[in-house]
Amino acid sequence: MSAASFFQNHSDFGSTKIPVEHLDYDYIEKCKDAKYMEKILMLLRSGKEGIYPHLINYCETRLTKLNPHSRALRKEIPLATSSSLPPDEWSNIEDDLRNWQDETKMTETSLKRQLMFEDVMDQMLPPVRGSNCSVPLSLTSARKQKRLQPRDYREWEKFDVEKECQQIDEDVTKNDQPAINKSDLKTTLDTSSLTTEMRQLLAEREKDKGSDAFRANDYEEAIAYYSRSISIRPTVAAYNNRAQAEIKLKQWKRAMDDCHSVLELEPCNVKALLRQAFVHNELGNFEQAVEDLAVVMRQEPQNVSAIQLLSETTKKMTEARQGEAKKGRKIIIQEEEDHFEESTPDHTDCPVEASQPVGGDWCSSVPADRGDMGNAQKRPHGKGDGAPHNESSNSHHGHWRGKGGTSDKYKVAQESKEKVANGIAKRGSAMSPQADQVGSSSKETSAGTNVEPVNLDAPCGALPLSLCRLKNGGNLLFKNGQFGDALEKYSQAIQGYSDAGIDSPDDLSILYSNRAACYLKDGNSQDCIQDCTQALELQPFSLKPLLRRAMAYESLERYSKAYVDYKTVLQIDVSVQAAHDSVNRITRLLIEQDGAEWREKLPDIPLVPLSAQQHRREEPPSVEVLQARAEKAAKDAERKAEARFADLKQDGNEFVKKGQYKDALGKYSDCLKIKPEECAIYTNRALCYLKLDKFAEAKQDCDAALKLEPGNKKAYYRRALANKGLKDYLACSTDLQEVLQRDPNVQEAEKELEEVTILLKQSLAIESPAKSRKIIPVTEVDGDQKTSTVAKSDSCLKDELSNNFQANNAYEFGQALNNACSSGNMAACADMLTSTAPELLPQFLSTQLNGQTISFIVKVLDTYLLEKDPNLVYKHLCHLHTADRFSVVLMLLEKEDRRHVSQLFEHLASVKSTEFTNNDVQNLANKYI
Repeated sequence: MSAASFFQNHSDFGSTKIPVEHLDYDYIEKCKDAKYMEKILMLLRSGKEGIYPHLINYCETRLTKLNPHSRALRKEIPLATSSSLPPDEWSNIEDDLRNWQDETKMTETSLKRQLMFEDVMDQMLPPVRGSNCSVPLSLTSARKQKRLQPRDYREWEKFDVEKECQQIDEDVTKNDQPAINKSDLKTTLDTSSLTTEMRQLLAEREKDKGSDAFRANDYEEAIAYYSRSISIRPTVAAYNNRAQAEIKLKQWKRAMDDCHSVLELEPCNVKALLRQAFVHNELGNFEQAVEDLAVVMRQEPQNVSAIQLLSETTKKMTEARQGEAKKGRKIIIQEEEDHFEESTPDHTDCPVEASQPVGGDWCSSVPADRGDMGNAQKRPHGKGDGAPHNESSNSHHGHWRGKGGTSDKYKVAQESKEKVANGIAKRGSAMSPQADQVGSSSKETSAGTNVEPVNLDAPCGALPLSLCRLKNGGNLLFKNGQFGDALEKYSQAIQGYSDAGIDSPDDLSILYSNRAACYLKDGNSQDCIQDCTQALELQPFSLKPLLRRAMAYESLERYSKAYVDYKTVLQIDVSVQAAHDSVNRITRLLIEQDGAEWREKLPDIPLVPLSAQQHRREEPPSVEVLQARAEKAAKDAERKAEARFADLKQDGNEFVKKGQYKDALGKYSDCLKIKPEECAIYTNRALCYLKLDKFAEAKQDCDAALKLEPGNKKAYYRRALANKGLKDYLACSTDLQEVLQRDPNVQEAEKELEEVTILLKQSLAIESPAKSRKIIPVTEVDGDQKTSTVAKSDSCLKDELSNNFQANNAYEFGQALNNACSSGNMAACADMLTSTAPELLPQFLSTQLNGQTISFIVKVLDTYLLEKDPNLVYKHLCHLHTADRFSVVLMLLEKEDRRHVSQLFEHLASVKSTEFTNNDVQNLANKYI
């Protein structure tokens, strides 16, 4: 701040009246008040009393000695121009300005190019995550190589539909989001119009997108983005990342090619070698995997992944060699059961678990892992006639199937030198057990299957007992794989239903649906379709019959009708993953069959009413769930607030260390918005206020800190400094004494207390002029007495004060005490103390407390009241030390006055009283001495 602005901000100096005789060399030489010297200098510079250059210079020199850092000494520096600077320096400034201008223009041009680049990218790139189709890239590439064929009867024999239906009955839902359509996502980009820098930036951006998709377990999308990055600018990181995503999708050949590309660009790349070894291990090339891992171990001997993979590969290689040494082949026959459970009206529409496949060679396989849901579509030789037929593959050597016969299923694992498992399925006929025989035996063996006891008399809706036994028996036979016998039971139940004349369409629909399942298992698709249609007429939009009829249509290559049924299933329950997969598969078949206009050739898809749509029956979250969510949100908010508080506090502390107190002030204020009851933040902010000479704000923060933590030494010390800045030396001294009482080793407080004590004595000396004797006017009276206005004599004053005195407020008490003290009338003061309640004494003395008053009261208590009423003296002393500023005034007592205080307590201790003891007197004396 310049001197002109300083005087502008302190314009009140100009209003101060300075005598003309003070504008003199002698007075300026003798003056030691820097503030007053600044006022004189301001007046001289203003020219109101004339212009005296030499006197102004002399005043500035004198002020420099008194206060070298005075703002009045600062002078304005004129702005620099070309004439005030050397030619070389001015030339450098012009060059810097010119360079800055050129850089600004270049930056502006690059920003414009960036905007153009973003516009081009927006036009080039199709939307990715907003699509509704769900054909993964992995399936697209696989189907380009081999066209999917319809499933033949023997594969349908392994296809376990009932596991899906069982999941529906158990109400197990898994809300998988529909897969994202990535078929329209380009894997290459045309960047011929972009500069090298832009291409590099775009390649890095695409690689980052791929990394985000990889972290989200969306590996198809990750591969697409990595491919785009490689098409723009091939890098080692992009190839490595794409190889890892391809490993996740078990695309071994592509992963191997990417690893080779990395090794061509950067030989001995550890990541590429490690991933190549992993692929070799999965493909059974154990020796090559060991070679790659050996190279990795030479470069990084402590690589944990390499050590684990090497151990696993070595173990597999040893087992493979041991297997080659053995002669012959080992055939393991393992029974595989088809579980079926009846559907009831209450559980008919339960959704299928998303992870459960519908059919396939191995029912435990996950559709995402196989890509085609495990349904190898083979063209059957017949349509639903159940005739035997051979497959093109050699995994099945053939089987015999008879309509209405029993069916037993086995999985045969054959271990050869190539470690290839081949299945052998056999069928045989067996006697179909009667319902009563099934129910009577505890355990029954049928075709090698152990059957647990089942209650065949269990109620089934509104069916009579005889029909319940037939239905339960059919369910048991179906569960044991005896589909022909189960079909007969269901047929008997349906015939019995018609003969009994029962009106229960829901139960009849379930019987038709269960018999359709038997037809589907037996390869009779036509009869399956008829029974499913009958079931849907009785119970529209039932999930199981729709799903079974769709599969039957698909086996007969009636893809349009199968597509409609699958779509209807998804309208009822969108979480049936099997329907999603089948729709995707049939869509491609319809496109190949009917071309681009395949949708126009589809039958009408029925609209499912809202009451039948299971995915719209979502119940609102429970109170417990809402409470858990609220608690989690509160914990997250608290954790974030705690982290932000710690960062702000750390930043504030760093600013304080650097001396940037204004910045620290803002950080501490933000901290208090998060935690308004943090004591340390108040003391820290008070320090910043003190450094910025904002003493009132500093005192407020210290008061707030003491409310939160009454014993905080820093708050007392900084409040003392604030009171000192506010020139409240008495309060400052009190706070410093509090600091020293809590910790006598604080040297800073001792030094400040010595300095403040001197300032306090000076201020008391200035503010407390000598008390003059009170003049009491006497009015004239008629008569022989002489009339005059005279002052009452001391004897008259003593007589007046000796009367019983009763003070109504602190002012009256203070006036009377001053009169008694100035006249030395101890008897009058004793009368005042006798008539004043001890608890009111601190309040009456709050405005009159000084060293002279304390000394006078002590003498009165010792001389006049101790003999008459020692208990009253003790009570007065108990309350006297609680008066405001008492500790400060006690510290300013002279040596003689302190001796009187000690003498009073010695006399009081020698008195015997029932209201206090010597120990009480000693404890009270510690507050005075």
